[in-house]
Amino acid sequence: MEEKTRVGPTSYLTVTKSATYGFLAALPLFVLYEGLILFANGDRISQIRVGADIWVKQILAMVGATGMISLGVAVLVIGISVFVVERKKKIPIKPTYLGWMIGESALYAVVLAFLISSIVGLIFSSALSIYVPAIIQDSSVGQPGKMMMLVLSIGAGLYEELIFRVIMVGGIFWVLNKWLEKRNLAYVIAAVIGAFIFSAVHYVGPLGDAFALSSFTFRFLFGLALNVIFLVRGFGVAAWTHALYDVLVVSQLLG
Repeated sequence: MEEKTRVGPTSYLTVTKSATYGFLAALPLFVLYEGLILFANGDRISQIRVGADIWVKQILAMVGATGMISLGVAVLVIGISVFVVERKKKIPIKPTYLGWMIGESALYAVVLAFLISSIVGLIFSSALSIYVPAIIQDSSVGQPGKMMMLVLSIGAGLYEELIFRVIMVGGIFWVLNKWLEKRNLAYVIAAVIGAFIFSAVHYVGPLGDAFALSSFTFRFLFGLALNVIFLVRGFGVAAWTHALYDVLVVSQLLG
């Protein structure tokens, strides 16, 4: 009797949550940001970049990986590792799924922008405009122009989701899941802690914003929503939701 061949996952919601689709969805953001940020900065000595981008580059520098070639090699290694780890799942690669992920992310970005601003506005009894991505931090003194802000918006979606969602929330959940019997409780605690830290870092350091409870609450809720999206839908959708939200706000299509 012949053994039936195992068929990998084919559902859109199932496969797009995978690390494979997370990596594939992040590639366009990576190429766009790294290419455009070089163009936008031009020949300036002190380059403006997303704070999380700088953190990632500093981590790579600690192991001797500096420069664009090393960054490209690191991305290649990550991609190969993801495909090797998930090869047994036989995940189908469908370009249309990537398009659906972007559309899904755009919907989340618009809904979250108006929902969270409305909630915060009700809490503080005032009309609250949708916050421009102060989730963006740069390494230079001075106000970046609109083009630079658009480029930084793309970078925030990629690098901040990598730092705050994949590494931080994913790491917190992994630790808690070892100690807690209830998996859902680990999800909730990881999401709340991650959202608090995500909001708090925007008020730290010389480039941090002046603290305001309304803006802190907005960022906390936005971070919490991104944490939920990451845990439920994966890195790819979370990164695109973040990036598209920032782009829509900077381009004044929201607010």
